[in-house]
Amino acid sequence: MVAIYDESTNALLGKVTDEQFQFLVDHLEEETSDDTDYYINTDTVAMLQSEGADPALVALLLRAIGPAGEADIRWVREPGA
Repeated sequence: MVAIYDESTNALLGKVTDEQFQFLVDHLEEETSDDTDYYINTDTVAMLQSEGADPALVALLLRAIGPAGEADIRWVREPGA
């Protein structure tokens, strides 16, 4: 499992499966090889949804962007995962 946090508030947004996380890695751009954050917005979520993202992952990302329509999220792989 991978925990997803709001970068600005450090609030836990939820946890995703390894498969859901791999989908994000495969579809989002990383600035460096050790990058642990992503900028997302409504267009990003719509693109992920059109590419077949799991509905639970889409729901988590929509909660993350909220009414602002954008967010910086970071991920942390849980110990033992």
